[in-house]
Amino acid sequence: MIEIEQLTKRFGLFTAVDGISFDVEPGQVLGFLGPNGAGKSTTMKMITGFLAPTSGQVRVCGHKVEGDARDAKRVMGYLPEGAPSYGEMTVAQFLSFIADVRLLKGAERKQRTDSVIDQLNLLAVINQPVESLSKGFKRRVGMAQAILHDPQVLIMDEPTDGLDPNQKHEVRELIKGMAQDKIVIISTHILEEVDAVCSRAIIIARGRIVADETPQSLLARSPSGKLDDVFREITCAEVRS
Repeated sequence: MIEIEQLTKRFGLFTAVDGISFDVEPGQVLGFLGPNGAGKSTTMKMITGFLAPTSGQVRVCGHKVEGDARDAKRVMGYLPEGAPSYGEMTVAQFLSFIADVRLLKGAERKQRTDSVIDQLNLLAVINQPVESLSKGFKRRVGMAQAILHDPQVLIMDEPTDGLDPNQKHEVRELIKGMAQDKIVIISTHILEEVDAVCSRAIIIARGRIVADETPQSLLARSPSGKLDDVFREITCAEVRS
């Protein structure tokens, strides 16, 4: 379980995240949504331990992210926005490097590496430098490193960015398959993604949670049947208040 209690982040006088609390259970795919500047990325960075909160705390599978960072990060996989680092490495070298970081050895190392190469269709580019790949393939390499150690918690920032429709479908099916026994959080601005893969949606605006519902209940609010309209209505109302 992920447990977030009164999480707050201030930068000087500006409050980016304002005392938010929520839990995420295994088996849930949570879509984390918000307009630009809402505090979405800041929250993701605090959950993954890349940014310290001003106050509040995050527990991941019982481990405090601040006080027990090593064990917390061990159970997490994180796909940040953008291309993977170490672009001069080939895909094979990069995955080997990540396997070293994750302390994977022997038969388990080979099985996990072969599995992610197959799941994400990377065999055709396995010996190419990461920096030479298309945006879609770079995204797939990024996802491969996030799931290489078979984490209990998977946190992804814009997982299908740059993918073509067929690749998006494949990645969404992969996410749904992994979610059966994992916690998955997807930070995205693509509302279609939430409807396609998420069992729950949290919308954040001005650093506060303004909605926490299923995608279906959000859709039921809209006469047009479009998540875009509900999203605009909720977030604009918060800005006006």
